[in-house]
Amino acid sequence: MDRKTQFLKVYANLPQGTREEIVAVVKNEPYTWQSARLEVEQETPIGKEILELLEKLKILQ
Repeated sequence: MDRKTQFLKVYANLPQGTREEIVAVVKNEPYTWQSARLEVEQETPIGKEILELLEKLKILQ
């Protein structure tokens, strides 16, 4: 399973309130689960950095 699919699976299982919490900081900008999802779905460079960070943090396997 690729990182994007893993992220979307984790996101789908989050409680609604948790989706508004910050999950990553990239280039001094905080990203909530919701904003990270948009970046990942659109396959932006920021989205790729978020996926790499979440993998390093072992949120994605």
